Amino acid sequence: MQNIVKSDLTYIAEGAAFLGTGGGGDPYLGRLLVERIIERHGSPRVIGPDEIEDDWHIFTSGMMGAPSVMIEKLPGIEEADLAVRTLERYLGVSADAILPAEMGGMNSMFPLAVAASRGLPVIDADSMGRAFPELQMATFNVFGVNASPMTMANEHGEIIIYDVKDSERTERFARQQIIQLGGSAAISCYPMSGATARRVCVPHTLSLAFGIGKALHEGRRDGDALSALLNYLRGTEYYRECGILSKGKITDLERVTRDGWTMGTCRVEGFDDSDNGSRNGNLELTFQNENLLARLDGQVVAIVPDLICVVDLETVTPITTEHLKYGQRVAVIATSAAPIMRTPEALDVFGPACFGLEEEYVPVEKCLKRMKETGHVGDLRHHRG
Repeated sequence: MQNIVKSDLTYIAEGAAFLGTGGGGDPYLGRLLVERIIERHGSPRVIGPDEIEDDWHIFTSGMMGAPSVMIEKLPGIEEADLAVRTLERYLGVSADAILPAEMGGMNSMFPLAVAASRGLPVIDADSMGRAFPELQMATFNVFGVNASPMTMANEHGEIIIYDVKDSERTERFARQQIIQLGGSAAISCYPMSGATARRVCVPHTLSLAFGIGKALHEGRRDGDALSALLNYLRGTEYYRECGILSKGKITDLERVTRDGWTMGTCRVEGFDDSDNGSRNGNLELTFQNENLLARLDGQVVAIVPDLICVVDLETVTPITTEHLKYGQRVAVIATSAAPIMRTPEALDVFGPACFGLEEEYVPVEKCLKRMKETGHVGDLRHHRG
C-alpha cells in the first residue's frame, strides 16, 4: 500500500472491525470521517516501518472511551487534530508521521484522518494487531515506552495533558476523566522516536486489515465469505491459527456501560450440524469493550490476547459488542495473536490476569485441536458454505 484512496477504506474499515474483536468503536463512522478528509486534503501516504527515519518524531492518534457512547456522540477530526497538535506544542516538536495505536475498530480510521489532514505519512503498523480496552495494553508499553505525555481533547475543545511516571497511571488518570469529557475523547499518546517505533511496533497491520476486508468482499461475491475469510487468515503471519468456535443464535445478552467501558456477557446457543456430525454447544462470551474470553459448554476455547470475533452468520459482517442483539444468528471465530503478543513479557501486560480473569492463557491452536477431537466445530472443514 502506498496511498490510501476512498475505495480502499471499505476494505480497511471492515478488516479493522474484525480485528477489533468487538471493540475499538464502529469503524463505519470513522470511515465516513476519513472519506470527507480525503475529499478535502487528498489521500494519506502509507509507509512501512522500515521507511521510518531514526530521528523522526512519531505520534499516535485514536479515541478513548466506551464504544456505545460513540454511537450517539460522533467523534470528529477537530478533536483528533487538537489532541495531536497539543502534544506537539507540549513537547516542542512537530510530528513526522502518525502511527495507529491499535488497528481494531474505529481507532484504525483516526490516524488516517489526521495524517491526511496534516499531509503526514501514516505507518503500516500498530501496537497490538487488534484492539484492547486499556492504554497500557500495548507492545509499546511492553518494550518500555511510556504512554505519557498524553493529550486528551473533546468536541468542545477542552484539553487535558497527562505527564505521569508510567502507562498504567496514565490509564487510571485518563479513565477517571473520560467520564467528565462525555464518555469518549480523542487522544494522542506514546510519543517516540522513529528508531523506537520500529523496535516496538507490530508491523503491517494496516495492510492486514485491508486484506481481511478484501477477502470478505470477494468471498461474498463468490458465495462463501466465511471460507474466504478463514483461508486468508491462514495465509497470514499473525492470524494463521484460526477456526470457528460456534455457529448459533444469541439467546442472552447482558451489557452495561461502566467506568468508561462497554462490559458484559453474551450467550450463543449453537446449531447442530447432523450432516457432518459436528455439534455446536452453548458458547458464552465475556467482553470489556473487546471479547476477552469464550467458554464452550463451560470449557475455555479462546482467551486474550488471542482474537475472538463475532460475525453475522449469513453476511460474515463483523459485529461490535455495542451492536450485539438478542436473536442474532452469528458465527464466533478465534485466531492467534501476533507472536510478539504471546511472549511472557507481553502476557504480563495484556494476558488474562490483567483483565481480572482467573483462567490461564491457552493458545487458540490448542483449543481448536481439543474442539476437533471432541466433535465441536473448531475447523473450516466442519463449515458448509
